[in-house]
Amino acid sequence: MSQPFTAIATLIAKAGQQDALEQHLRALLEPTRAEAGCGQYDLHQDLANPLAFYMIEKWSSDEALQAHDASAHIQNFRAKAGDFLEHFDLKRLRSIV
Repeated sequence: MSQPFTAIATLIAKAGQQDALEQHLRALLEPTRAEAGCGQYDLHQDLANPLAFYMIEKWSSDEALQAHDASAHIQNFRAKAGDFLEHFDLKRLRSIV
């Protein structure tokens, strides 16, 4: 089993679609926070660029994140994301201190 880690997901809305993206991301919060291995799943919006959202995540293991990626709510999000999502990136971080 892998070590716990932090992830930062960057999600950029298509022009004029930030409200739709925010609504879909908010819908992921409760079911994801209830998943085994999820220690944090918090949504943020960039104050300088309202099209940019960041999900700050803490996972107990790679396996927990893989289970999250396979979950019904994430698969549903991905099926709809082409309508409102311009860019997605996930950074996995290890804690130094």
